[in-house]
Amino acid sequence: MDALDLFWHIANFVLPAVAVGALTAALCKLFWRRGLARTSWFTLAWQASAAGLAVLVAGLVITGHDGRMVTWAALVVACAVVPWLKASR
Repeated sequence: MDALDLFWHIANFVLPAVAVGALTAALCKLFWRRGLARTSWFTLAWQASAAGLAVLVAGLVITGHDGRMVTWAALVVACAVVPWLKASR
């Protein structure tokens, strides 16, 4: 595997966490305007993406494979919990 293949492999591993984190942050800012008024979209997005990436790495370590359905479900839950915790404060 050369450097370009490694880059694309890692980028494709990280991209679902970043995409779901960004989408979650945008939807939460839309629906929880008052609760998240003081929190920026970028802050929500990077925190949700970091939680999602941690779940993807944990799923890879625990199951030994990337892309298991339980890992995808945990990704969605983790990305949703971060803004929910912010809004509930």
